[in-house]
Amino acid sequence: MTIAVIGRGPIGSAAARHLARAGHAVLLIGPAEPADKAAHTGVFASHWDEGRITRALDPDSYWSAVSRASIARYAQIEAESGIGFFTESGAMIAAPAGSDYMRRVADVQAEAGIVAETLRGAELAARFPCFAFPPGIETRFEARGAGHVNPRRMVAAQTEAARRAGAVVVAATALRLETGATGVDVITDAGDFHADRVLVANGGWANTLLPQPLPLAVYARTIAFFALDPDEVAALGDMPTLVYRTPGGDVPYLLPPIRYPDGRMYVKIGGDPDDRPLASTDAVADWFRSGGSADVGAYQRDLIAGLMPGLNTARMHTEACVTVFTPEDRPAIRRLDARMSVAVAGCGRGAKCADELGRIAAGVVTA
Repeated sequence: MTIAVIGRGPIGSAAARHLARAGHAVLLIGPAEPADKAAHTGVFASHWDEGRITRALDPDSYWSAVSRASIARYAQIEAESGIGFFTESGAMIAAPAGSDYMRRVADVQAEAGIVAETLRGAELAARFPCFAFPPGIETRFEARGAGHVNPRRMVAAQTEAARRAGAVVVAATALRLETGATGVDVITDAGDFHADRVLVANGGWANTLLPQPLPLAVYARTIAFFALDPDEVAALGDMPTLVYRTPGGDVPYLLPPIRYPDGRMYVKIGGDPDDRPLASTDAVADWFRSGGSADVGAYQRDLIAGLMPGLNTARMHTEACVTVFTPEDRPAIRRLDARMSVAVAGCGRGAKCADELGRIAAGVVTA
């Protein structure tokens, strides 16, 4: 059976690998990253970045389970492709002690048997002096099997592993799908391709191809980057990733120093104070080209200055990203008809668990 996977992002590339390893003929279709995003007029992707948090702990047992399943296969994917993408820096979740959020994290930890230390007060400050939490904060720290993935390299690894398993990678943008008696024609800007079945896995662009739109919410996100000198990088050598539910209810996340394509090392912070919906693909493209919100960047600078008072925040820039959510806060992975399936919506957590979401999607499209 020939299966066309539309979307060369984390979920699509993972599904292509699983499908190809199962013996199917696979077309993995999607454009390459543009050299100049500001001038780009095609589709965009949020995985064009160097750092995403990965961890087993989560206040939601579903997201913990799919993350654990994916993390367990990182080494296999790296070996199959020859491309490394996982850095075991450790990962921390922090929230007010006794809060519902931290109780749910503790419940998931106990249920799944996740190994993590509980740190608070003076012990926390001594262990991770880079952070300055207010009084009353409790943390759970995973030292093993957690840290960050490079989403660009993860997608490259999944794509290369799929190619080595027999998949054909097509650098093209799908424009429309035409279903007929013998299958589906994928009309792209580089020609037409025929498949028995199609898996639409192109994130915030999915509704441009689906016969009936899904109830997807696409939100604008701003990410702030702080450039570091070598001595600053050395001082943060043991910094883990962090997801922090503040006493006020905000949920910023931080990544330790990571090298970006410009050769510089950056600490990154994300987490917008409000959801800003993007109602059309034109709005999504305009947002990606914008470089993010200056107001949100200022908010993030204030957050990180309070949380990491030793960090030099003078050299900052912002970039734009999007997240795709469903009403159920679960990925939309389902069969739409005899020939078409969909796998979209990482709900802000999709990178770390994309391999498991792609495996599930592969099972759905071939059922």
